[in-house]
Amino acid sequence: MSLLIWRYSHFLLALISSLFLLIASITGGILAFEPIAVSIQPYNLTSLEEVSLNQTVLSLNKNYKETIKIEVTEDDFVIASVITDDGQAKKIYIDPITGGNIGLVKKQKRFFSFITNLHRSLFLKTIGRIFVGLVSLLLCFIGVTGIFLLAKRQGGFSKWFKRVKDGNFNQKYHVVLGRWLVLPIIIVAVTGVFLSIEKLSLLPKNYLNYSWNDKQSELVNNKSLTSFFETISLEEVRSLTFPFSKSKEDFFELSLKDRVLIIDQFSGRVIKESHYPFMKLAARWNLILHTGRGSILWSIILFIASSSMLFFMYSGFSMGLKRILKSKKTNKVLGENECEYIILVGSETGNTYTFAKHFYNSLVKAGKNAFISSLSDYTQYEKAKNIIVFTATYGDGEAPSNARLFERKLETSIPVNEMNFSVVGFGSLMYPNYCQFAIDVDKILNNNPKFKSIMPLYKINEESKSAFEFWIKKWSKVTAINLNLEITKPIKKKLKTNYFKVINRKQLNIDNTFLLELQSEKNFNFKSGDLLNILPKENNYTRQYSIGKIGEDLLLSIKKHDQGFCSSYLSELNIGDSLNATFESNSNFHFPKKAHSVILISNGTGIAPFLGMINENNTQIPLYLFWGGRTKESLKIYEKYINRAISKNNLSHFYKALSKENKKQYVQDVLIENKDQVCDTIKNNGVIMICGSLSMQHDVLDVLEEISSKNLNQSLSEFENNGQLLLDCY
Repeated sequence: MSLLIWRYSHFLLALISSLFLLIASITGGILAFEPIAVSIQPYNLTSLEEVSLNQTVLSLNKNYKETIKIEVTEDDFVIASVITDDGQAKKIYIDPITGGNIGLVKKQKRFFSFITNLHRSLFLKTIGRIFVGLVSLLLCFIGVTGIFLLAKRQGGFSKWFKRVKDGNFNQKYHVVLGRWLVLPIIIVAVTGVFLSIEKLSLLPKNYLNYSWNDKQSELVNNKSLTSFFETISLEEVRSLTFPFSKSKEDFFELSLKDRVLIIDQFSGRVIKESHYPFMKLAARWNLILHTGRGSILWSIILFIASSSMLFFMYSGFSMGLKRILKSKKTNKVLGENECEYIILVGSETGNTYTFAKHFYNSLVKAGKNAFISSLSDYTQYEKAKNIIVFTATYGDGEAPSNARLFERKLETSIPVNEMNFSVVGFGSLMYPNYCQFAIDVDKILNNNPKFKSIMPLYKINEESKSAFEFWIKKWSKVTAINLNLEITKPIKKKLKTNYFKVINRKQLNIDNTFLLELQSEKNFNFKSGDLLNILPKENNYTRQYSIGKIGEDLLLSIKKHDQGFCSSYLSELNIGDSLNATFESNSNFHFPKKAHSVILISNGTGIAPFLGMINENNTQIPLYLFWGGRTKESLKIYEKYINRAISKNNLSHFYKALSKENKKQYVQDVLIENKDQVCDTIKNNGVIMICGSLSMQHDVLDVLEEISSKNLNQSLSEFENNGQLLLDCY
């Protein structure tokens, strides 16, 4: 049986990813030649261990009007970006001893550039990178299953290189080549997955943690820039960036193999020092292993491995097809008494069933035996160990039509096994009994000793796809089942757009966040908390941002993402530029006209609508702002608005939580410290508004539930139903 599992897993993975593997093997083989072509260039004139950084710097200063940067490549070539005496900016290969120009650094050839883009993303940008990463992951699994198949065929790992006597050409050389090349192929696949994840910004950020310790290095004793550079050989250097000017505030930035130094340009004193984080070093080594940079031998191995994949695909499909044609077995959908995972759905309009179906398909793809049915069709489920309920609420807290018999069925059908369960409720905060039936189902299952809750009841407002995906991630973490689910797509609309003029833009702060102030060319009635759909040029997908109203102008707070098309586009706008956008009312998230007091809770860029609401608080309602960020630097771009509001008494108090400084708190920690203020607001018919990330929202709701239960003896849902809790998270 185990051989059959490995065999079909190996074949199906290869079949699913065959088209990309065909493209990847051809383009990968071609790209393996590029580092070879670069490595054989005559730019490595001497051993870099024998040349000091100071010698190269002095030589460049003599030969050129200005030096901007020095770089050392993986091939030990030295590149300098310089300004010549006639004012031309050049990027050249240099003799590290004399500083002489030995070649112009050329752009990547068009052919290799074309192949590189095809190999990385299939010309589909972010979507292509995601697909490339997923198929690279499949290639990892193909390689791993291939190893076990080879070991089984050869009689164990100890007989890995035993002579292959198979008379069939395809079978014989599939094994012969596979046992030599499976490891390089797995290395290519693993590094490909890593690089794709890195490009999609899914890895921890590679922040340099600059610090200084008088005992950490003898470099502090250097009193001369020349003598300091003399102690550094070029072999240790990655790059040296020269100061922009002679100002005391401009420094040298020296990147070594394992760290970065900030150096005073006059005294040579090391101002700051930061060792590269693990992810930064891992990214570098993954790039080297994946591309073969700096090693002709490894580039040749990569070329052979990439080319061999064409043969493996041909021979593998040939063997698999023959095996399938000989087999008369057919797959069948498993019944309710054969599955470990049971998905029960309560849906009136069919929308909730759509979400459940996505979950079901993901479970099946993950190799789990799953069965999906309505709540009214509940039965004993002989082999079930997990029940997942997705249900909407009908009318005034009633069960949907296909879930009305659930409680009765549960009473008469005693479960065979003890089962884990989780419940997801779909509803709208506009209705008083928000997700009431889901609350009832969760309570019924909790009261049954045969069922054990593995997650708290989770509520989804207005069929939020991002909230659903957030629950999927939490469920996957709890169950250790990795579900590849992606139903969120860019919002594609034909919008009647209007022009907005940029009147101010703050530069990126330490968190890659900036403020953008816009002025509409037409007069629109809008409020803080409404949404702005922005349509970047040369792109058909809109991106929504919550807006703050400052006077008649719009304020956006935006985090720039490396792979974010819209945020990158907005970060490059200048004052006077125009953009296309349209308003969308968000009446469920407007500042309350009447309230005893209001608490505003946000993190990161979620503060934008609140800055507008604070500015508009002319009624002098007691207003309290809780905000969570990383550092004091993260807060600086918002301080002007907050300080002005406090001085005008528009804001009663500002509470900040910094996760990387001082007490290292999150916004929910500060809420706990000020629980009396929270209780006073809730019990006196005040309003709590939350805007920011979904992760923050759920942590904050947990804290609010705890505060409400312990101090007011009431569930938070009671205040939700009263309209005292307004949410706009993403």
